[in-house]
Order: sequence, then C-alpha cells, then structure tokens
Amino acid sequence: MPGGNVPLPGGPVGVRVGGAFDLSALITDDGGKVAGDGDFVFYNQPDAPGARLRDGVLTVDPARLRTGATRVTVAVSPADPGTALSDLPSPALRITDASGRVLARFTPPRPGRETVLLLAEFYRRGDRWKLRALGQGYADGLAGLARDFGVDVDDDHPTTSPATGPATSPTTGPMAGPTTTPATGPTAGPATGPLTGPATDSAPPGAPDPAAFLDAVNSARAAAGSPPVRFDPRLVAAAREHAAAMAAAGALSVQTRDGVAVYQRIIAAGYRYLTVGEHLVSGPRTAREFAAYCLETDGARRTLCDAAYAHVGLARATGGPAGGAYWTALWAGPLTPDGLARTVAEVVGLTNRRRTGAGLPPLAADPRLTAAAQAHSADMVARDFYAHTDPDGGRPWDRAGAAGAPHRTVGENIACGQRSPADVVEGWMNSPGHRANILKPDFTHIGVGLAGGGRAGTYWTQVFGG
Repeated sequence: MPGGNVPLPGGPVGVRVGGAFDLSALITDDGGKVAGDGDFVFYNQPDAPGARLRDGVLTVDPARLRTGATRVTVAVSPADPGTALSDLPSPALRITDASGRVLARFTPPRPGRETVLLLAEFYRRGDRWKLRALGQGYADGLAGLARDFGVDVDDDHPTTSPATGPATSPTTGPMAGPTTTPATGPTAGPATGPLTGPATDSAPPGAPDPAAFLDAVNSARAAAGSPPVRFDPRLVAAAREHAAAMAAAGALSVQTRDGVAVYQRIIAAGYRYLTVGEHLVSGPRTAREFAAYCLETDGARRTLCDAAYAHVGLARATGGPAGGAYWTALWAGPLTPDGLARTVAEVVGLTNRRRTGAGLPPLAADPRLTAAAQAHSADMVARDFYAHTDPDGGRPWDRAGAAGAPHRTVGENIACGQRSPADVVEGWMNSPGHRANILKPDFTHIGVGLAGGGRAGTYWTQVFGG
C-alpha cells in the first residue's frame, strides 16, 4: 500500500513491472533534485552510477550511486505514448534481491488521466536503505515529471520526451488490406539527393573568430583521429538565427520562445543532414574560449570530435537581462543516398543481431516497407507530429499497404532524437513494447526510415512485416 516501508538488504535489487509499460528512475538528493540530466535513467539513457535498465528490468545498487544521492524514484509510463494509463491494467511492481527472492510487491489503484505514475522510492536513512510505495500520478508525461525533479527539458512539444533522451513508440496490428492509393503524407523534409551548396574554410562575414575556432576544433579532431570540419554558410545562417532568438529570450534552449527548434532552422536554411549535433552555451568571450569550454566535458567533446560531422556553423549574439553572450555551434554530416543507405543497413544489421541472439531468424530487408518507413519519418518532420497515426488517420498497416507491401501482419517502432543506429536500436531494446516487435517470431521482413529536422532533430521508423 502507498507509504509502506521495507528495509533493503545489502547489494543490488531488481525492479520489474509486467505488461506494456516503460520503467524509468530519477536519482536525487534529499531535496528531491537531480544533480544533472545523467540522473534520469530510462530506455534511451539506460545507465547511471548505481542504476541500470536492461530488458525491462531496472537494477539499483545503492552502494554504487553517485556521491550525494539519497533517493531513487521509480516511475512507469505506457510503452506506447498514444495509450492512456487508464486503458491499461494497473502496473504491478515487483522488487527482488540479487538471488531473485521477492522483497516487495505493490499494485497502485487503477490510474485515471495520469500519463506517468511514481510507483516507489528507494531512500537512505542513516546507513541503511529502505523502500516505500508511492502511487503518485502525473498528467503531463515524462517531461513534466523530469522538470519537477530538476532535469533540463528544452522542448515542450507534447509528443517528445525530455531533452535528456528521445521518445520511442511501438505498435502492431493486422494488415488492413492492399490499397492502390499513394503513401500518405508529403515526403518533404530531408531530401535523398546529395548535399548542394558551397562549403568553405572560413565563415561568412559576421561569424566570430572563424580562424581561431577552426584551429582549436580541428586540432582536437585530429588528436581524436577525425577529419577536419569546414564552415557551411547555411549552418552559419541557422546558428545566427538561433543565437539571436536565445539572446532575445535570455535563455539557452533547443526550441526558442518563438516555437522554432534549432533543427528546423537548419532545414529551413537549406541544409539536409544525415546526422546533427549542437552546442548551446552562454558565457565564453571568444570563439577559442567557446571551443575550449566544449572540450571540457566528455559528452560535449564527443560531439565536437565526432567523425560523422563534415560541416559546422557558429554564431554569437548578446542579450538577456545581463547582456550575456549566447553561442550556437551546429555540427552536421550531409544527407546523401549512400549515407542514408548505410545508416538504414546498420539499423537492420543491429536489429538482426538482437534477433539471432534470441534464437530467431534475421529479417529480410523489404524495399516496400523501407519506402513506407521513410515516408513516415519524413512526414513526421514535415507535418510536425510524432505518432503512429498520421494527421489524416493513416496507420502503419495503411502505409505499408499503400507502398505495395503484401504482408498480412505489420508492426511499427518509431523514435525521435537519437543520433546513431546504435542509440536507436538500444533504446528500442530497452523498452518492452519495442523489443517485442523486434523479437516477434512472426515477422519476416523489415524496412527502416530516417529523416532529419523537426523539433527532435531526427525521426526514425521501423516497419515490420510477416
């Protein structure tokens, strides 16, 4: 029952919730706040010191939590964000020790309009750890939950997860029957042709200290074994717009007060990308200081040194209450047919590796399912939505049929925000509903699509057929 307390034994404990739910955890101090975005553990960010999410099981080892951590709050949400908790059975929580012995069970009252439930909390009292049941609901999803715990959420769009990690969603269903109508939705968004337009070694007029910036960046990239990057005027233009919008609002954010995300600015400037990254920073006085700042932390350094990036845009604007400097650096690799084909093939390969590891036959690539997947990813970017059902009411089996796929059973996984095939497949495998699609024995074929742009930056689709 809510409020019940159970002492924990030493060592790790396992947290499980059966059914079509995703687990997540927030690691906090006594004040109930995270120390950083890395304290939010969920399917696309499955590891933190002392907490690990694998195959639907959250393992918590209190002795290995970061310094200062005194609480771990466990939450549950629908695996399919289009499903209300009220449409699902109450999530049944089970806590086990390292040997598998059940320490506690808890099933909260059936939820109403809530979209996230806080199920339990591990907390420290003196030198001992205890567990208590919660049963508290949130109506505004993981983003609202994360904000309350201090996670930096840049994007308020209702169909995406917090900026600490991207959103995913699975669905399966019967084939609706063949149709001769074209695939629904426009195919605007990332083009399949090669990058057009110039790329230069110096930024257009107005970019801050281009030579100093490129020198610092390419020196670090060379040390990491990555090729040099060059300024691209379209990325510079997008960076200028975004830096100016942040300065006007006096705040760093992926999506600024005008409702435009930095990725949408890149596409609007005419740069079609396969992969993208960004640094949004305030404070540094010069471009060289900015580059040094981005090299100070592991995550920012990985972005700056990523071998997938060929071009960069840089801009600075001043504004806000204190008249501070707001910097935007945009990193991108251009979209080309060969690059898209390699990325799609890598997603298929990683998916099949998971299937063969589970004793299942690999899926064969189907160009018709690929066309349906690519059209849906591009449609989500072009029409600014994130769902299995498009604004016209089309569903995965409708889109597969429209593309000419003959399969009787169709399933779909979608995701947004991940920057690599490894990240997106790992995220799907850490979510029970998505993993069920990947490991469904009845599926025999697969198609994968990827589009850049929109509010989340990248939109992925897997379509399965059997």
